[in-house]
Amino acid sequence: MRVIGICRFSYPALGGFRRMHDSIEDREAYLYQSSRMDLRFRHFETLTLPSIAAQSDPDFTFLILVGESLPEIWRSRLETLIAPVPQIRLVASPPMKHRLAMQLAIQEELGSNTTDSLQFRLDDDDAVNLNFVRRSRKLMGRSERIHRHARNMAVEFNSGHSVILSAQGIRAAPVTAGFWACGLAVLFRAGDPKTVMNFAHHKLHHEMPTLIHPDPDMFLRAKHDDNDSGDKFDPGELEPLTDDKRALFRSAFNVDESRVKEVFGAPAVPPGKG
Repeated sequence: MRVIGICRFSYPALGGFRRMHDSIEDREAYLYQSSRMDLRFRHFETLTLPSIAAQSDPDFTFLILVGESLPEIWRSRLETLIAPVPQIRLVASPPMKHRLAMQLAIQEELGSNTTDSLQFRLDDDDAVNLNFVRRSRKLMGRSERIHRHARNMAVEFNSGHSVILSAQGIRAAPVTAGFWACGLAVLFRAGDPKTVMNFAHHKLHHEMPTLIHPDPDMFLRAKHDDNDSGDKFDPGELEPLTDDKRALFRSAFNVDESRVKEVFGAPAVPPGKG
């Protein structure tokens, strides 16, 4: 069984954002502005990337979808960050609906599509537990009797934390999710033309058998001013990490608060400096 993950990194989609723009040029101008890109890179570098790079099961592929128009300054910075992680592959696409672009990227990765695949999606500012790939694969294998006659099946890990990152460190609060994208994986049979992007993550349980597993600490979901989910949040609801929680984040997610302080405390990289 193959495992394939995907995230979009400031991809200039046609639609797919709550913030509307009159043209693709306006959308690209918004997405690629320096202050926004700096915020996305800081989260990606301290949350998403370390959790993907240190997965206990290294047998997976993680696709990062970017626009063909991504300025070289940002593309070079991204390529440098992901270069040490052999599981990550950068995919550049022209503007189209984001679900279609991500579906095509997954289908290209599947190639002849001759084996079952377990697929997941992740935002570029979230993290998953270091055992996410291993646990997803193992749980799907143990659930064969359930999905034997089903076209698809999903597994959801519904326990994690909301986090806010800053130069002062990490503030966090435990959360039980309701089919958030950062805790899900979906089984697809060999030859199936559909992908995880053909389904709305919050409605997966309407479409297929779903195993909800309460394994603790399976994801970190970032909250900040550039969230496109429309979620409202009160920073006061999240608390500074205790020593125990600080150690947990290192062991469970490869997320180091000292590194967060360093990255978020550093001055923004001026355009053209890389």
